[in-house]
Amino acid sequence: MATAYRREYARLAAKEKVFADLVSEYGRPDPFVWFDGGRTGSSLFAAMLLHMVGQRISAVAAFTVYDRISEAVGGLPTPEGVLALGADRLRGLGLSPAKADYVTDLARHQAARTVDLQAMSGLDDDAVIDALTSVKGVGRWSAQAFLMRQLRRPDVLPAEDEGIRRAVRARWSLTHLPTVGEVRKMSADWSPYRSFASALLWKSLYPPGEASDPKERAVLRAKESSAPKR
Repeated sequence: MATAYRREYARLAAKEKVFADLVSEYGRPDPFVWFDGGRTGSSLFAAMLLHMVGQRISAVAAFTVYDRISEAVGGLPTPEGVLALGADRLRGLGLSPAKADYVTDLARHQAARTVDLQAMSGLDDDAVIDALTSVKGVGRWSAQAFLMRQLRRPDVLPAEDEGIRRAVRARWSLTHLPTVGEVRKMSADWSPYRSFASALLWKSLYPPGEASDPKERAVLRAKESSAPKR
């Protein structure tokens, strides 16, 4: 249980009783933790690459493909290394034709500094989203994931995320899955702590104590499978 965010969670709980109940049930999860198994280090390019590789596939599959790319470039992926591989080799490593095009576009932008991931800490949230979504294949959800996990922004809630919407339906006892617009409207009252709200809503989809992040579950399974058998 994270203890570093007492003030943020207390203020969120004061805004909405549902979150007070969730804090009692799930504690104070760290909304910024990045479960990559140490793969991306401090490289924002590598982290964004993993976000893109992981779109619409399981976390286990995403790690497998990302690890192949890392091996092919001889270490931590860089824009130059990805561009040197080329789209054909990227497809051979497991990317779909569309994703090979997308990650190549990301690498081109970063190499030319037309989208500079390393400089994004100085931009506001909307500017980061605008810059990232100018890259092929990067939607608002992926941009918001980068905002939360890499830039550690406190007021991010991906309303497009189906898990968030399912959690809202369950915890507010709604009779329908709320639309993206409905979730955005509700979450306006939770600002400026929406990243903390997101963390609790994701946690609420699983029993207390169980990993809720797909990447976390994949990392834990990998550790279990590599542990010595007794």
